Amino acid sequence: MNELIETVFTKLPPVYLIIGSTVLALFMGTMALIVRTKAAKRPVTPMKIILPPLFMSTGALMFLFEEFRVPLPQVIEALFVGMLFSIILIKTTNFERKDGGIYMKRSKAFLFILLGLLIVRLIGKLVLSSTIDVGELGGMFWILAFGMIIPWRIGMLIKYKKVKENIEIKGVRI
Repeated sequence: MNELIETVFTKLPPVYLIIGSTVLALFMGTMALIVRTKAAKRPVTPMKIILPPLFMSTGALMFLFEEFRVPLPQVIEALFVGMLFSIILIKTTNFERKDGGIYMKRSKAFLFILLGLLIVRLIGKLVLSSTIDVGELGGMFWILAFGMIIPWRIGMLIKYKKVKENIEIKGVRI
């Protein structure tokens, strides 16, 4: 398997890898918007908040392969940028009580933020791909995304618990 990946990275021109990963990023961004829109129609639970980062954590297996390893300074940069982006998501993610459940409030800003983050990511990839290896760049963007989703989901969990405690204080149990 490692030889197959190595062959793909050494035989394909970098431009194909950049185009392929850009198309994949657009597809994943579109899927995230669709999933997010559907999720807003169902009550939120702590498990629904916690599971996405756990599922995403399996992506760290990419670092088993040399092509994806990132030097420590770039790891720190990617984590820092991810945490900065997470502040925007934390501020725009709120919950409301409705029909006996806790739902995520719809926010028009969220759509624009997700699209904005996707555009920043694509532009960053196109600019950085001329100076940083495509595999390493993929690792950096995974670190950025993971550095963004962890604080965001922790913030969501805190906000969720505050809304839930408010409900329980008023005598309503969910």
